[in-house]
Amino acid sequence: MRSICLLLGLLALFGQPLYAAQLAERVHEERLENGLTLLMLERRDAPTVSAYISFRVGGANEGAHNRGIAHLLEHMLFKGTKTLGTSDYAAEKPLLGQIESVGSRIDLLKNNPAADQAELETLRERLTELQQQHKEYVVKDEFSRIYAENGGVGFNAFTSKDQTTYLISLPANKLELWAAIESDRLQNAVLREFYTEREVVREERRRSYESNPGGMLYEALIANAYTVHPYRNPVIGWDSDIANLSLAEARDFFKRYYRPVNMVITLVGDFDSEKAKALVTKYFSAIPSGTPVPRVIDLEPAQRGEKRITVNFEAEPDLSIAFHKPAMPHQDDYSADLLTDILAGGATSRLYKRLVVEEQLASSVHIYGAPGSRYDNLLVIGATPRHPHTVAEVEAAIYAELDRLKSEPVSAQELQRARNRLVTDNLRQMRTNNGLARLLSSYAAIGSWRYLTDYAEKIEAVDASGLLAFANRYFSANNRTVAVLQREVK
Repeated sequence: MRSICLLLGLLALFGQPLYAAQLAERVHEERLENGLTLLMLERRDAPTVSAYISFRVGGANEGAHNRGIAHLLEHMLFKGTKTLGTSDYAAEKPLLGQIESVGSRIDLLKNNPAADQAELETLRERLTELQQQHKEYVVKDEFSRIYAENGGVGFNAFTSKDQTTYLISLPANKLELWAAIESDRLQNAVLREFYTEREVVREERRRSYESNPGGMLYEALIANAYTVHPYRNPVIGWDSDIANLSLAEARDFFKRYYRPVNMVITLVGDFDSEKAKALVTKYFSAIPSGTPVPRVIDLEPAQRGEKRITVNFEAEPDLSIAFHKPAMPHQDDYSADLLTDILAGGATSRLYKRLVVEEQLASSVHIYGAPGSRYDNLLVIGATPRHPHTVAEVEAAIYAELDRLKSEPVSAQELQRARNRLVTDNLRQMRTNNGLARLLSSYAAIGSWRYLTDYAEKIEAVDASGLLAFANRYFSANNRTVAVLQREVK
């Protein structure tokens, strides 16, 4: 382990430009006729492959009528196809039609104050009966079972503001199995168990946000920091959104956007690129191109004064402060990365030393970018006061450190340490097939994977005067949103 860490340190200091050049040369990028982007990087260290499928669609691409649909679809695409996840699709299909008919009727009536409540109750009882009958045909978790039986690990998915991604790592000789399963999922997905899964997502929301102090504070912060841009809405959707998502909307969203024109397949591991391309072409080229995801045109107006929100909840006090800033590949985003490390990048960072170690005002402090990366976003500073200190004391100490950044240039030594740590962290993530596939896939979906190849060069170009300018440009009261979690005063 010590030798690995030493090697990473040396690479960070001397080898990153060379590694970046090698990465640029080793990534094979192909474009199929239907618009699908294929990224391949051969690594023969071990007979495994990490396979990522990312779609350039997420929570930011939803409207008022379908907030939360991308996240719900993430769940639904684990439910199977016409051949997987069912014991008899021919017998199941008419039952699915009945379930949708009754479920749609319930959705139409449930928000109508004048609706016949007796009819609603009858429909709900009928839906329960149909869902019970449907269980006879459902084969649970068949994707997971097949992958696990064939050595697959890490089978998962995630949805963000900007993208939706499905991933798996598996033995190299099972790559064709992956291609067969995933192409089937895109062409023949059956959105079975829709109404029960919708309730599962509502429960996920209650658990992660409505009864979770951290989730509650984060959601309040983001919703108040943005006025216009869809980044203000939670990826999971608001509860009333989820409760009213329809199967027809989900099916339409899927057929329009989860298609090759919006799709990036990333393969990293032990394979031959020409053979892998032929495999992907064989299984995915027949899928229709689909509709390009429209770019979000809602522009967030410049903030003209501090926004402050208080969340009352029976939990320890907490604090989050957000500042608007540009997203990648704007040069200021690289400055934000460096300041993130300088302020809260470990035990020697400025905020950690002052708040946690020296003055013991806080039990923790952290900084992160949110809520997305495709459009202008936020730099968020969070801290948890240590009893008996207050949120006000912690907040004042944070502002004092930010003001210091506005007036005192960061020393050359401190700046170089931050550069080294950022580059080393990047290299560390690239060590594994899965880590590199995740980075390539994510950056390709939101912009360009080549962001990775010149990251060290861009970081190196940021000097102390650039950080000083950033601090003065963005760390202002007019540009900040403050969210405070406190126990309700009774």
